[in-house]
Amino acid sequence: MASVVGLCNSALNQIGASNIISLTEDSKAARICNQRYEFVRDGVFRAHPWNCLISRQALAPDATAPSFTYTYQFTLPTDPYCLRILKLSNADIKFEVEGRKVLSDDTPLNVVFVARVLDVNQYDMLLVETIVAALAADIAYPLSGSITLAAQLSSLYRDKLKEARFVDATEGNTVNTSSIADSEVISANTFINARL
Repeated sequence: MASVVGLCNSALNQIGASNIISLTEDSKAARICNQRYEFVRDGVFRAHPWNCLISRQALAPDATAPSFTYTYQFTLPTDPYCLRILKLSNADIKFEVEGRKVLSDDTPLNVVFVARVLDVNQYDMLLVETIVAALAADIAYPLSGSITLAAQLSSLYRDKLKEARFVDATEGNTVNTSSIADSEVISANTFINARL
């Protein structure tokens, strides 16, 4: 079974640092991993609409209406915690996100969003590799003092992210994406989002 400590150890191995037993142990590596893991993970989560993190909920309006412009405000989901709204079930509904609120003139709102999933066993393997690469890039300089290593790991992270986004974005299409001719029918939006 995968674990947060396992992901941190994979990142530490890329740096050439020693493994840790827990995030709370008394070592520099553990302290840095403990401090940075959640921030890095959530940043990677927000970087793409990962299939394994997508959730949906119907939101009821809050008791208090917004001061102006919109009729209703809705609190973003907390269970699971919403990191990024992807879309509403009705594409014609106008909405804005302000802080932890969604403002709209329509009710109820059915939202599809990127959720903060904490169980690493729920992550796609390429998402795991991307989180590991992002964490290694993030903690490389504090642990090694090498700007060169940090730059190399940042480049590796960008490559992993690009690959993972593309595979994730094309998963579920009924199109055979194994050939260039077939992959041309993937929507431009999906391809552009996957390559960013």
